[in-house]
Amino acid sequence: MADIIQEFNEYRSKMNEKLLSDNNKIVKRIFNLDTNAYAAGALDIKTKELLGLVASAVLRCDDCVKYHLETSFKEGVTKEEMMEAMGIATLVGGTIVVPHLRRAYEFWEALEETATK
Repeated sequence: MADIIQEFNEYRSKMNEKLLSDNNKIVKRIFNLDTNAYAAGALDIKTKELLGLVASAVLRCDDCVKYHLETSFKEGVTKEEMMEAMGIATLVGGTIVVPHLRRAYEFWEALEETATK
């Protein structure tokens, strides 16, 4: 199951590298803005990642959900906190979010599995 984490990260890194090497000013600025938006500020990183997770689930972006799950996990978010956030996302987004909730749960289990190895 840890393969889904590795595959996601390898693909994301490879494609981000290609996108950024294309030297498009707009893309570079958006990536920079995204990085800076999730830095600690009035809200801590953990809270911002959970906000990003909820927004990503409502928008049904599985790549974004995986990214925020992994970062949240690294920031010490518990399974209960993640599930509460995903519950809010499902409430806000409606039942169309349920397939993304399933994949998020599967990805979280892979993160937990990797952490215990």
